[in-house]
Amino acid sequence: MKMLTLPPYLSDIQRDIEAHAKKYGLEFFDTIFEMVDYQRMNEVASYGGFPVRYPHWRFGMEYERMSKSFSYGLHKIYELVINNDPCYAYLLEGNSTTEQKMVMAHVYGHCDFFKNNLWFSPTNRKMVDQMANHGARVRRYIDKVGIDEVETFLDVCLSLENLIDRHSPYIRRPDPTPEPEDLDIPVEVPRLTASRGYLERYINPEEVLAKEKERLETQRKTQDRKFPKEPMLDVVTFLARNAPLKKWQEDVLNMVISEAYYFAPQGMTKIMNEGWASYWHSTIMTQDALTDAEIVDFAETHSATMAVSPGGINPYKIGIELFRDIEDRWDRGRFGKEYDDCEDLDEKLHWNRRLGHGRDKIFEVRRIHNDVTFLDEFLTPEFCWRQKLFTFEYNKKRQGFEIFSRDFRSIKQKLLGQLTNFGQPFIFAENANFKNRGELLLLHRHDGVDLDQKWGRETLLNVFRIWSRPVHVRTQIEGKPRLWTHDGKEFSDSPGE
Repeated sequence: MKMLTLPPYLSDIQRDIEAHAKKYGLEFFDTIFEMVDYQRMNEVASYGGFPVRYPHWRFGMEYERMSKSFSYGLHKIYELVINNDPCYAYLLEGNSTTEQKMVMAHVYGHCDFFKNNLWFSPTNRKMVDQMANHGARVRRYIDKVGIDEVETFLDVCLSLENLIDRHSPYIRRPDPTPEPEDLDIPVEVPRLTASRGYLERYINPEEVLAKEKERLETQRKTQDRKFPKEPMLDVVTFLARNAPLKKWQEDVLNMVISEAYYFAPQGMTKIMNEGWASYWHSTIMTQDALTDAEIVDFAETHSATMAVSPGGINPYKIGIELFRDIEDRWDRGRFGKEYDDCEDLDEKLHWNRRLGHGRDKIFEVRRIHNDVTFLDEFLTPEFCWRQKLFTFEYNKKRQGFEIFSRDFRSIKQKLLGQLTNFGQPFIFAENANFKNRGELLLLHRHDGVDLDQKWGRETLLNVFRIWSRPVHVRTQIEGKPRLWTHDGKEFSDSPGE
């Protein structure tokens, strides 16, 4: 397995592609390309692009899966690019010159997106160094504590890495550090309003008010001290701050959290990021970089990248087509109140105000949106119709999937549902002193889909392994409140409160 610097002819191509990208207004960090064989490419990809990461069996498993898939011809990784300053990109040894050109143009689209998209702004731009630091610390803990204990704890942490608040880097929230209740503040007893002064002693008798004040004071002293005060979506950070962990365990958990937040924007912008890179590799190749002899090869490779399997969603295809649609609409002025209020279908079909704002608009969209807001704002019924988008469901009678709806609202709702929180349930840390016993209560915000009990059982067990006391989750199953509990030995399901 080897890693090579670029041969001179590819270095020349890189300079040309970079010049073309800058000509169109793309702005990116310095980009370093390295040539790798397919084994090294699979190895780097299995580590998420960072071969300097800590050792763990899941990376080896992913490498075996990718290697077999490549050997059977089921997949081929053309490129791999890392959000870093400088950006690092890997080219696959053995690709044709046309493919290498296309990959370079695609990479520069990604690098521009990494640098300029708002959702990447909080990410660590020196993550290669940070990953190497994490790897060194984990290896040091393995030498000190033992590989079995460290790897077992890493298993637990990695199983919970999705329980983060992906929007927290962009929101200022109060520090969730527990605050002691101030019991010296006098209790205020609510009083009824008397319309006339002489009615006061009848409406608010002193002996009744005194008893009520005593009751409220007793209740405040004996009630559960709920912490956090508001449900906290970032469950793993809550655990890292408050669970009884050893120093090395806390450090490892914080490593996993920081890496989860680094990768989160990539999941939040998958459609946009791939669409933007595809838009620019298509533009640069067709307008500047292709020779006459390379057109057919490019068309074949590009069409394979854009192919959509039946019933599937290809982020490359949806992304590039939606960017092109936005550019066309803003070039022709097909937006705004005048266009929306037009009821003449023929006029709307041929609508063209020749505004020419399309390129500026897609740069603006690239800067401020993520996948959810991108589709919510710019998906239109006409686009769904042209792209043949529909929803499908399993028909038990026919024992197969079939088209369920072509309604625009249903399609949009389905897409947004799959993208919101990556289609995963919203789980909050609600009370770390549940029933006044130091047990952890989690809350599932039910959005119409029941939790899977198998996954819920495993997740609660792993949360217990960090919290070290019984863990509960309040949820709904078939519309009825349920309380799931794991005490470290067994799982129980009881009616909710």
